[in-house]
Amino acid sequence: MKIWNDVEVKALFDGVENCKKQNFSLVRAFESHAKKFSRKPNSVRNYYYHEVDNLAADKVRAARLRIDITKHQKSHFKNFDKMQEGELFDEIDRLTSNGFSVRSACLKLSGGDLALMTRYQNKYQNMKRKIENNQNSNNFSKKGSGKAKKSPLQIKVLKEKAKDSKIIPFKMPYSLSDADINSLFLGLVKLIKKSAQEETAENFSELKNVLNKKESELKNLKQEFERIKTENLALLSKVQENAHLDKKLALEKHLAKPPISVKAKSSLQNMKRD
Repeated sequence: MKIWNDVEVKALFDGVENCKKQNFSLVRAFESHAKKFSRKPNSVRNYYYHEVDNLAADKVRAARLRIDITKHQKSHFKNFDKMQEGELFDEIDRLTSNGFSVRSACLKLSGGDLALMTRYQNKYQNMKRKIENNQNSNNFSKKGSGKAKKSPLQIKVLKEKAKDSKIIPFKMPYSLSDADINSLFLGLVKLIKKSAQEETAENFSELKNVLNKKESELKNLKQEFERIKTENLALLSKVQENAHLDKKLALEKHLAKPPISVKAKSSLQNMKRD
């Protein structure tokens, strides 16, 4: 068995004090210490409460370890009487009917005291279980048409149970092992991968449709360009043909004019000299 030294004892009590300051359950302190020092949480818990008694009796050692034992006093509660039990049950039942969980209702009633909250919660659950067990016992012990008289608490529990019976709870058939968790994780990865592939295929299909549409538009534009080009060539050929005819006609017209006489030619030259 691993022996506790003063350093580890001091670390445990400091961890408990920090949890109390932050209103955390002491279970968190025990689990954190167990993980840090390679111990079991229940072993840490048992040692803590045993050491609280030891340090309370040994003030010198507590002072040497610088542990304020007043911050580690055990809580001592008085037992509930019947009236207190009924009042507590009614108040928790009222809060839960207004949307609080049982834990939240107990925390509210305890004023933030986690130890008291846990006590309220355990008491409520025990009372509820006891009432249900009594009801089941009464159902088995009925004879003839006689009916067992129900207390107000029993009536409330039965109403709540009837309300909860409409909800089908999901229960794990067994606790998950590391292999189960790994299998679930791999299944999740495959699902995400398949979803990504389907999304990629869908996007590729959309892109392919867009490209096909653009290709069709380009083909139409090409056909239109060839048509305009053919029309331009035909028009150019016609223009050239018309120009050639115009030149031919002009030449023929010029050749058709009568020649100028010598006398008229001399007269024309004299006019140019003057």
